[in-house]
Amino acid sequence: MADNDEPISREDLRSSFRAFKDDIDQTADEAASKAMPVFAIGGVLLLIVVFLLGRRAGRTKSTVVEIRRI
Repeated sequence: MADNDEPISREDLRSSFRAFKDDIDQTADEAASKAMPVFAIGGVLLLIVVFLLGRRAGRTKSTVVEIRRI
């Protein structure tokens, strides 16, 4: 940091924290913009898999009733 003996002011701390927060916000925004399409595609694929598994389970558990006329 600095080699002088001046005390750290409140404004110095605020500016440092503001710069730190801006860096974190920028990194989070970049990561979110990259991850959003991945999560959307993953959600659609998960929905399709659940639909197909449910359809298969419905076929195996369905009862076939045969009515005969005498």
